[in-house]
Amino acid sequence: MSTMWQGCLAHTDYFEMRSSGGHDYGVWVTTPPRYDPAAAQAPVVYVLDGNWAVGMTAPLIVTQLDPMQSIQPYVQVSVGYAGEEAEHWERLRNRDLVPPGEPIAKEYIDAVEMGVEAGTMTREQADAYLAELSDSRGDMFLDFLTEDLHPRIERDYGTAPSGHGLFGYSYGGLFSLYAWLTNSTFFESIGAGSPGIVHADSQVFARLQAMGDTLPATKLHVTFNDREILGDVAVYQNLAKNAATFLHRLTSRSGSVTSALMHETHVTGLQASFLSYLRTCRAQ
Repeated sequence: MSTMWQGCLAHTDYFEMRSSGGHDYGVWVTTPPRYDPAAAQAPVVYVLDGNWAVGMTAPLIVTQLDPMQSIQPYVQVSVGYAGEEAEHWERLRNRDLVPPGEPIAKEYIDAVEMGVEAGTMTREQADAYLAELSDSRGDMFLDFLTEDLHPRIERDYGTAPSGHGLFGYSYGGLFSLYAWLTNSTFFESIGAGSPGIVHADSQVFARLQAMGDTLPATKLHVTFNDREILGDVAVYQNLAKNAATFLHRLTSRSGSVTSALMHETHVTGLQASFLSYLRTCRAQ
């Protein structure tokens, strides 16, 4: 498997790992060009939704050699699902990327029902998809990244002891906001692309209010897409509106927060959002 991924994605290894919570994950590790940890260690950037995102984000590691805007060296670790579960990554991400106790918006349920009516998913698939949201465990997945996976990456790839980053998109972006709001010092910067704040009573608003006036020291970069705002898909309209509301509630507080508007749809915005995060938070 490692040899196959070397052929598809340059400087990329692949392995599978079971979390302390009993879940299996596929992990792609992409190292910088000419990376030599004995000479200079690089921090890690964790990228979520690896089954979808790795092909669009891992090749961008060459930005570290861009003479016009060089990005700080980093080792990219993309995390997804392995084996037969890889076919169900869209469902399993609901379990791992959504904060515990997150309410399910009516617009989200309607979007799933539209998928059943359009024939893009079966009734059984739709029910399983929504069932994962009823017991979401973003807290356990965050523990997996920082306590299970990271020690192995640090040991096997000689990464730096600090300066790590996290990037997620859609529900991965919601997870990124959740990780930021835990006020952990593990990540130096976090990118939240089109964060899946679909419900106006999302956990991120409650957690933000509980923090008071002082925001985490970790850099946060939030992006969303103009086509989400201007389009006629209710679930994406809500997502963009709530992301903007979240940003507005940060303006009067002290913290390192930046944002950008991408000219993309929700589906096409992942790579642009990741690049925006790199340029804003990890510029050389």
